[in-house]
Amino acid sequence: MPLARVHNFSLSLDGYGTGEGLGRDAPFGHAGERLHQWMFATRWWHEMTGGSGGQGGPDDTFARRFAPGIGAEIMGAGKFGPPGWHDDPEWKGWWGPNPPFHTPVFVLTHHPRPTLAMEGGTTFHFLDASPAEALERARAAAGGQDVRIGGGPTTVRAFLAARLIDHLHVVVVPILLGRGVRLWDGLEGLERDYTVEAVSSPTGVTHLTFTRAGVAP
Repeated sequence: MPLARVHNFSLSLDGYGTGEGLGRDAPFGHAGERLHQWMFATRWWHEMTGGSGGQGGPDDTFARRFAPGIGAEIMGAGKFGPPGWHDDPEWKGWWGPNPPFHTPVFVLTHHPRPTLAMEGGTTFHFLDASPAEALERARAAAGGQDVRIGGGPTTVRAFLAARLIDHLHVVVVPILLGRGVRLWDGLEGLERDYTVEAVSSPTGVTHLTFTRAGVAP
């Protein structure tokens, strides 16, 4: 069966996946871009954004695992837009006319709206569904490929709590946020279901991978 995977999910040392005070001008709240500076410096990111240069090394190696083998994504309402986006019929996400997903994307929301087709092969579907129901829909649309669980932290936590994640890649960034939305709350003992590996980077971040028993890393 196709896998459910999480890639490049950044966390602060105190476990926050986003800050407090999210808005249109602050997609990650008071955290700003600090959780993702490691990724912005990679060659992969420079290539993704039409540039050149960037750093190699472990950060680049892990970042490049984001897209291969992915046939669909599931994201939470908080990743698709700021609080209140569902009241704006013109809101089409943060990413402009050609979002970086290039697959079907299933947005979990209590305010479904019609399917939204974008440039580059991304189509947003809006679902009011449980994690298991959403994963079933995404797998049906993924053409036999894997499904990426894209975040934010509340959505990833819900899929982990339902024991639906086969491979989890989190990047621990050496900052303390103190407030925001945490990933690990209520997931005590999760590590017993996975093989856990850690890779340190010269940039100061640590890449943690959780791979379910019997799943190739």
